[in-house]
Amino acid sequence: MEACVGAHHFSRKLKGLGHDARLMPAKYVRPYSKGQKNDFRDAEAIAEAVQRPTMKFVATKTADQLDLQALHRVRERLVSQRTGIINQIRAFLLECGVAVRQGQRFLRAELPGILTTLPDVLSPRMVRVIEDLAGDWRRLDERIEALSGEIEAIARPPQRARHRARQQAGAHRLERSH
Repeated sequence: MEACVGAHHFSRKLKGLGHDARLMPAKYVRPYSKGQKNDFRDAEAIAEAVQRPTMKFVATKTADQLDLQALHRVRERLVSQRTGIINQIRAFLLECGVAVRQGQRFLRAELPGILTTLPDVLSPRMVRVIEDLAGDWRRLDERIEALSGEIEAIARPPQRARHRARQQAGAHRLERSH
């Protein structure tokens, strides 16, 4: 079947029932499609593509792999939103004649001082808008940090495996020294 939304789930279920479920990337199926896209033509293209001896298949992802992929995608979206908020704060400040050096660490360091020391440049409304955006930025930072920690915890091998790897590395060093 074509690798698309839900395909990995169906592939695991079909394999559990004893079928040989294989997934093909959509870009390899597309050349075999004739005319407008519909279910019948898609099935026909898949049936033709699967018979090709050089067809490349995609490994069925486990539920854990799909979970990790979801964490990465959500983190990526949050990072993009954070970048948008930072750019919007910087743009509002520039519209009021306040330039801040490029980079989030410079804006993070200078923003509290800008908001408290420039009452003649920034209106109270603009200060409130920027403070609200800065609050959104902080919340996004917290969520990104939490997701990063979860991703790292998944990627980090368990303590026992690290200990065993160190023991094996030590054994190899002893063998080499003899």
